Amino acid sequence: MKLGVAIFPTDYSIRPDDFARACEERGFESVWFPEHTHIPASRATPYPAGGDLPKEYWHTHDPFVALMAAAAVTKTIKLATGICLLVERDPIVTAKEVSSLDQLSGGRVLFGIGAGWNVEEMANHGTDFGGRWTLLRERVEAMKRIWTQEAAEYHGTLVNFDPIWQYPKPLQKPHPPIILGSASRRSLGRIVAYCDGWVPIGFAMQDLAGALQELPERATAAGRDPRSIEISLFWAPGDADALRAYSDMGIARGILAVPSVGRDEILSMLDRHAPLVGQLRG
Repeated sequence: MKLGVAIFPTDYSIRPDDFARACEERGFESVWFPEHTHIPASRATPYPAGGDLPKEYWHTHDPFVALMAAAAVTKTIKLATGICLLVERDPIVTAKEVSSLDQLSGGRVLFGIGAGWNVEEMANHGTDFGGRWTLLRERVEAMKRIWTQEAAEYHGTLVNFDPIWQYPKPLQKPHPPIILGSASRRSLGRIVAYCDGWVPIGFAMQDLAGALQELPERATAAGRDPRSIEISLFWAPGDADALRAYSDMGIARGILAVPSVGRDEILSMLDRHAPLVGQLRG
């Protein structure tokens, strides 16, 4: 099993470049940075995990800026958005950011995406909560065309543009893996239709075993090789036996989560988790 580490890289926690360098030095496979452009002060939408919303949600750096800082000081570690709120982003601009990061990092991008949960946050971007999944699919489809075609055009219900030229193209071909973050079995069809991977959220996913059995069945029925869909687990446990059990269920990557705290505390946490890399290798 591969092991990644996720953090909200904030203005008060360890720097994203220091974090990525430390993770690479300890053998972790990937770093994962989430995204929130802002948090509405009304706080009308409740926090899905319950309780008060942690302040890192409105202090986090832009993920692509943070990942480029990480790319500049590392050589091999994968650079992942975990996740990018594509329903709040222009697809043409985001396609450019992803391909630029992939080129400049030597092809190390994992493009984690999601439809989000904060109704007011989306509304501030002009996104209707009820139509967010349609918008997500169309933006993914449009970006794939931009990445793979010389003169890309897309004409959907919510995304629409005539032929455009955009370079650079991603270094990875046909494009960086698109990984959908979701805690719902309703998303399995979406994963099969337009994604390369799935990252369920450990604490929120119900009947994960059932979903892991259903996903390859759906892929086969749609004419896809189930092995073309890589499954990761967000908020994975920091326990080797538990991670091996998830690996036996078909999960290829565990993503550990660390809090947004200072450098010394983070390095200590990474040191404690580092032995897992060797224990789970192979």
